[in-house]
Amino acid sequence: MTPLAAAVEGSRPGLNITIFAIFVAITLVIVFRASRDTRTAADYYAAGRAFSGAQNGIAISGDYLSAASFLGIAGSIAINGYDGFLYSIGFLVAWLVALLLVAEMLRNTGKFTLGDMLAFRMRQRPVRAAAATSTLVVSLFYLLAQMAGAGVLVALLLGVSGDVGQDLVIAVVGAIMIVYVLVGGMKGTTWVQIVKAVLLIAAAAAMTVWVLAEYNMNLSSLLQDAVNHGGKTGAKLLDPGVAYGKTGTTKLDFLSLALALVLGTAGLPHVLMRFYTVPSAKDARRSVVWAIGLIGLFYLFTLVLGYGAGALVGPEKIAKAPGGSNAAAPLLALQLGGPWLLGFVAAVAFATILAVVAGLTITASASFAHDVYANVLKRGSGDDRSGEVRVARITAVVVGAVAIVGGVLAKNQNVAFLVALAFAIAASANLPTILYSLFWKRFNTTGALCSIYGGLLITIVLIVFSPAVSGSKTSMIKSADFHWFPLSNPGIVSIPLSFLLGWLGTMLSREHDEAKWEEMQVRSLTGAGAEKAG
Repeated sequence: MTPLAAAVEGSRPGLNITIFAIFVAITLVIVFRASRDTRTAADYYAAGRAFSGAQNGIAISGDYLSAASFLGIAGSIAINGYDGFLYSIGFLVAWLVALLLVAEMLRNTGKFTLGDMLAFRMRQRPVRAAAATSTLVVSLFYLLAQMAGAGVLVALLLGVSGDVGQDLVIAVVGAIMIVYVLVGGMKGTTWVQIVKAVLLIAAAAAMTVWVLAEYNMNLSSLLQDAVNHGGKTGAKLLDPGVAYGKTGTTKLDFLSLALALVLGTAGLPHVLMRFYTVPSAKDARRSVVWAIGLIGLFYLFTLVLGYGAGALVGPEKIAKAPGGSNAAAPLLALQLGGPWLLGFVAAVAFATILAVVAGLTITASASFAHDVYANVLKRGSGDDRSGEVRVARITAVVVGAVAIVGGVLAKNQNVAFLVALAFAIAASANLPTILYSLFWKRFNTTGALCSIYGGLLITIVLIVFSPAVSGSKTSMIKSADFHWFPLSNPGIVSIPLSFLLGWLGTMLSREHDEAKWEEMQVRSLTGAGAEKAG
């Protein structure tokens, strides 16, 4: 019996296919209905700025609660206990940075993309090209995680076995995602994210209550049972150190991971772009408050789900499943409610992936079309909005194709870990530039370029030559060893260096536009003129 067959023993592929098809059909109807109002660039990129703060907050939680949250974190808690839950803490605390430093000011100074805000007081073409490059790289890394999760999920859902079967599944997911973006734009994507957020949080809540009911609503009994079924590491599951406490290097690696998670959210392009879908900065701030509440609630559920999977399914069975720890939540559903609950939970998790990859794809395509095509190649002439949207749709197809190939290569990696790498790139390449641009009068084009390109290059080089890619049992390339950087997550090195490069580039350049800085200050703090950005 193959590991896959063992993982889905007792499930009903026919039932699962039916649930899967119903969900895809419903979401496609939503996307097609939303597409009827998508006529202008503002409609395609920013959903016509028609969503309220509450709606956008739900959509943000739907965009942010990715496969890493549902699959990766639950699996990591099941295997590593306390150390796995630290992912949740990092992902949640990060929103305080976004709320206090970025959300409102970004909405006031931007239009559609990160490049809009950065180019406000600097030379348009080089800064927009740099912002688009960073956006594409971060989006592609994040897409790798979602596509890897998709391969595991749908393999469980449909009973597909073997590498070829999972590769085919990833290709199908990519194709559906491309249709969402091509047809619905940001408006269709936002409604899919709202529906997905409601389903995901409701499903997680129901499973949490179900797991606790198995232990008479006693969390202590659940934790003790997880320890009892944890095998060699069982006694350590409630203490820090299972995953990151073995050596000084692993402890430093965790500190690096935590830094990337906490600072990365405020630099994620697909999160930042959501602030442009609301009519005002006040709504942007309200969006983040809603998102923090929903995301925090969900992460409390993952604590129960992770330990529940460890107790009721067992780490050995989880480790042998396709995708390893990523399969913990679906296997827990199968254990609790049999084939029906497995089918529903896998479909909800699949909805999670579709919503997130659609958001990432539209962000990447919008950045290329708006920043590179319209403002670099066309020099901001503003006379070809239909052409700009057409280029965005073509870019979506290309990004989707690259994501499919990357997802095939990364399908056996822990999804939460892959997302952490995307956070490291966002925190290194984007966040220093955003904060300098908003808060430092002296900051200029040279500083922005040094920070973005330098942070991007440093982070990618450190990732390529880290144990995440080669040299360990969990590496992407297991047959080779060319790593020389000891940490799997480079944030502790790349983030300070990116801030340093931004400062150094600024000090070496004489460029300084005081009038533009003052205009940006007034606009970012008061919102004066922000409506004209729509």
